[in-house]
Amino acid sequence: MKKIVVILAAAGSGRRMGLGMNKAFLLLEGLPVIVHNLHQVSQVAEVKRAIIVVRPDELAEGTAILQRYENLYFPGLSWQITAGGRERQDSVFNALCLVKDDEEFVAVHDGARPFATPDIFARVFAAAQKSGAAVAGVPVKDTTKLVDVEGRVVTTLERSKLRAIQTPQIFRTQLLKQAYEMLRREKIDVTDDAGAVELLGMPVVVAEGSYANNKITTPDDLVWAKALLYKGEENPVQDDRNLTMRVGSGFDVHCLVAERKLILCGVQVPYELGLAGHSDADVAVHALMDAMLGSVALGDIGQHFPDTDEKYKGADSMVLLRHVAGLLQEKGWQVGNADITIIAQKPKLAAYREQMQNNIAAVLKIDKDAINVKATTTERLGFTGRGEGIAAQAVVTVFRS
Repeated sequence: MKKIVVILAAAGSGRRMGLGMNKAFLLLEGLPVIVHNLHQVSQVAEVKRAIIVVRPDELAEGTAILQRYENLYFPGLSWQITAGGRERQDSVFNALCLVKDDEEFVAVHDGARPFATPDIFARVFAAAQKSGAAVAGVPVKDTTKLVDVEGRVVTTLERSKLRAIQTPQIFRTQLLKQAYEMLRREKIDVTDDAGAVELLGMPVVVAEGSYANNKITTPDDLVWAKALLYKGEENPVQDDRNLTMRVGSGFDVHCLVAERKLILCGVQVPYELGLAGHSDADVAVHALMDAMLGSVALGDIGQHFPDTDEKYKGADSMVLLRHVAGLLQEKGWQVGNADITIIAQKPKLAAYREQMQNNIAAVLKIDKDAINVKATTTERLGFTGRGEGIAAQAVVTVFRS
């Protein structure tokens, strides 16, 4: 049986997701998108191994994620992780250098396209064995017009001949290597791998893809992706019976003083007073970290970041939160959702809630809609009501497979 080496291109920045994180690591119903992807790939009988390309600064994180999930979701699949380059084609080239010349076929697949089923791979591979190069594609549904620089219609294209191209794209290894060597030699940019082969004058065949085989690019894409998982037709990776869940709670208080910045959930809030503390005194994040640590019996933030240690003086609590998330990750735990309540008479915080939620979601690498930040007053009662300080409490759920 002829074998395929799969290159998963997952070195993008995820700018259009608006979370400041790699969308391949984003959780889709409890599992990273890249894990959904590798689960599908592992079901393809012809796949020999996978090479996952991530940004250079994500190598350790990516390796930890894949090691945590491999036994349950892609057992038996040989894989390695490597650093990408500045552009997508640079990343693919780096991975292609790891493909041996005697490995006859190579498939390039988007790391954020988790619904390429084994049937799609089979159709593309069958076409690639005949032609040397094949891609997944679907008929264009809408009427498509060619326009000039001023937006005027030049011509209406014949829709029956148009295809929206997807991945996987599968090639004879030597052919794709030749194409990429040409790109680098001639300093040419292409939008997909097939484009490089086309520039060699070689034919590329389009095999039947699927309208469900979309790429997760924007937050709106998560809506249809979740719908597909609930429907259960495209990706059977979810199984709640394999999940262990826990709940944690946290509470923290800091007093308000002059000549300090007021920082809450990583957002600097304009106010004449700030919170006193050894670090930046982000009371909301401190409550969240205590909830996370408590959920898995790892103590509290006083144990991990003592105020007697000078290295934590003025520390950014979002950096500390990332460290706590790493501690959970080392034990196989992932935050499912978090609910944070900030208790303050002043200032008003409604205008900053969305950015606070974005900040927390980005660090914890979960959907923004899994993070809730709310504020309340104590109707001028107690120390918070008198404006002497701010309190915060947090509740989190965590899970592991």
